[in-house]
Amino acid sequence: MHSSHYVWASLLSLGLISPGFANDSIEGDKSSISSIPTTSSTQQSQSQQLPHLKAALQELKNVKAQDLKVNASANQPESEKDPLQPLNRQIYAFNDVLDRNIARPLAVQYKEKVPSDVRDSYHQFRKNLGEPWNAVNQLIQGRPLRAAESLGRFTVNTLTTLGLADPAQHLGLNTEDENFGTTLGYYGVPSGPYVVLPIFGPSTFRDTVGLAADSQARLQKYLFEDNDGLYWTEQTLRGLDARSQILEVEDVLQGDKYAAIRDIYLQRKNFSIAEKKGLESENMFIDDEFDELDNGTEQDDIENNAP
Repeated sequence: MHSSHYVWASLLSLGLISPGFANDSIEGDKSSISSIPTTSSTQQSQSQQLPHLKAALQELKNVKAQDLKVNASANQPESEKDPLQPLNRQIYAFNDVLDRNIARPLAVQYKEKVPSDVRDSYHQFRKNLGEPWNAVNQLIQGRPLRAAESLGRFTVNTLTTLGLADPAQHLGLNTEDENFGTTLGYYGVPSGPYVVLPIFGPSTFRDTVGLAADSQARLQKYLFEDNDGLYWTEQTLRGLDARSQILEVEDVLQGDKYAAIRDIYLQRKNFSIAEKKGLESENMFIDDEFDELDNGTEQDDIENNAP
């Protein structure tokens, strides 16, 4: 069960990078990094997708207002949790092209060329900058003690290591990632149907609103407010760091990857909300697909790559 949580946490940590997961091995991508798609091949791919996109937009006419009021969960029928599926699949395919040709090759190079100590320090630095927003969400959720713990983590880690390490964890101050979409769900705001956002990937109507709030709350936005170059450099590194976290676990997904990512996203989100409420959540995950991960070295790889 715990290994499944690590898989899902890793697969959903992309943030600014597309959710497309290629089947190719890392070694295969090394040779493909230098072969950037030509303009003609890109145009050909776009022309092939255009009829499918038009058909998907036509099917949206069948979506009713009532379909948009759903509180999506993985165990619902597809027509209920994913009424926008025709369009979602087209956006997913677009994101997948970006991932296979840009994001994944760059993430492979990032992981190979940047020492692990440097990557780990940057990853922790980025997570530490998120602690104040975690605390704000926890206060809104009516959990002041948890908010105090998040602020304590931020204070200890910043004063001792500038956020580059996590000594607070050794003091029993553990992290709990938050976002505004989860906070809305905590108060019972329906998720709306599942959607796939260009570039950003899996979401719901509720989480898209939350994403807009989260983007304005990042400390990086204000630390680098007067330096656009530094801000976008940090955002790029953030995406590379997130994408590199899942390189060794992405092949867990088999079959219809679109459907797998959708159900993983919805299950993980609902589990997170239920966990914060202290509700019973044992049956919120489907473990069958990941039972084989409970043994062997693959579990160690997953744990080492969890965000």
